[in-house]
Amino acid sequence: MHISIITVLPRLIESPFNDSILKRAQTKGLVQVEIIDLRQYASGKHKSVDDYAFGGGAGMVMMIEPIDRCISELKAKRPYDEIIYMSPDGELFTQSIANELSIKQNLILLCGHYKGVDERVREHLITREISIGDYVLSGGELAAAVVADTVIRLIPVLLSDETSALTDNFLDGLVAPPYYTRPA
Repeated sequence: MHISIITVLPRLIESPFNDSILKRAQTKGLVQVEIIDLRQYASGKHKSVDDYAFGGGAGMVMMIEPIDRCISELKAKRPYDEIIYMSPDGELFTQSIANELSIKQNLILLCGHYKGVDERVREHLITREISIGDYVLSGGELAAAVVADTVIRLIPVLLSDETSALTDNFLDGLVAPPYYTRPA
């Protein structure tokens, strides 16, 4: 599996992939996580990736041009199964969606920032929008880390006991496996 994470704050998202199961998955060659600084695809002296929304309103949005250049370059290297925009108004991320994504080969996670993205990004570049909850974060980096962690840990042979993921909380809608009882 290959996961490309596009962000304007690469340092914010690097640390979760340097420890525990996420690092082990990379070390074993089961997954490649590529963190891409969107500013590398920006033009101009200041490498700006934000602009005023065309329709007006408060705040800035991420421009389409650097996002398009970045995604086009990534797609030239490999076919991507999903290009996911991390957005507070996307479909709510569930274990079922994680299971579905875990069998994909190549994913792009676009971390939103500012007031979101130019609407053309959603219309022309994104295949899916995912939210990790009904709240707003300062950016999509933490949400992308949650999605990547949830998906990567489902890769067979990664866990020491391959059946462990089958008894995880929320599998098949259960809050806990049926044999689990909480201490009194």
